[in-house]
Amino acid sequence: MSIKQQFGSMFQLDNKVALVTGASKGIGEAMAYALAGFGARVVVSSRKQEAVDEVADSFKTDGLEATGIAANMGNINDIHSLVDKTVKIYGGLDIIINNAAANPVFGPLQDTDESAFDKIIDVNLKGPFELCKRAYPIMKQRGGGSIIHISSIGGLTPEAGIGIYSVSKAAIINLTKAMAQDWGADSIRVNAICPGLIKTKFSEALWNDKHSHDRFIKRIPLGRIGEPDDIAGLAVYLASAASSYCTGGIYMVDGGYASN
Repeated sequence: MSIKQQFGSMFQLDNKVALVTGASKGIGEAMAYALAGFGARVVVSSRKQEAVDEVADSFKTDGLEATGIAANMGNINDIHSLVDKTVKIYGGLDIIINNAAANPVFGPLQDTDESAFDKIIDVNLKGPFELCKRAYPIMKQRGGGSIIHISSIGGLTPEAGIGIYSVSKAAIINLTKAMAQDWGADSIRVNAICPGLIKTKFSEALWNDKHSHDRFIKRIPLGRIGEPDDIAGLAVYLASAASSYCTGGIYMVDGGYASN
């Protein structure tokens, strides 16, 4: 076996079952497609069944294995059903990427009312916790797995206009570390990716505003806004055996933004 074959095989995800939330578009869709491209059987999840079916069907057109299952990450019954349906369809669960997120407000903290606060925390923090807790015994029984939380550079340093969102993403970073400590003995690895400004519909309020766009570009050494595919490669690495000694890690994908 050549060195290329030896190390290339470390990234393969054949026979692995992956669940990606918030996967109907943007970063989630890019990560789900990459995992499927490396051999995983992927469950594409988001709130609307029509949207996830469309993505799953597009994957199948490319010869990849995917199934769409709708779920609201702010609803615990949906979360439990999502895990149960995944196991029923594919027989287990090896990889989870918690990408779904909510941010119904953009502006100063004092404009965040209780309902917006609760929605952000429920979807961004409680949802991933409940999903992973539901999946924990399944992953343990299968001998381990990989959980990837999508945090944000805002989770490291709060960003103007998205204060409570930043708070929720900071909490996800510590949830990542807590799960890594508690579940390492079960060979369940837990890591977090902190994207910078990525060109998606979710972040449009930041990159589509000229003042905000220019402010970010000035602080990004690579001189550009990221694309969803910029996150996908790291997701494959963290999901695969290539990262078998990585857990509790916080990985920035921000073009160097946080280095300033």
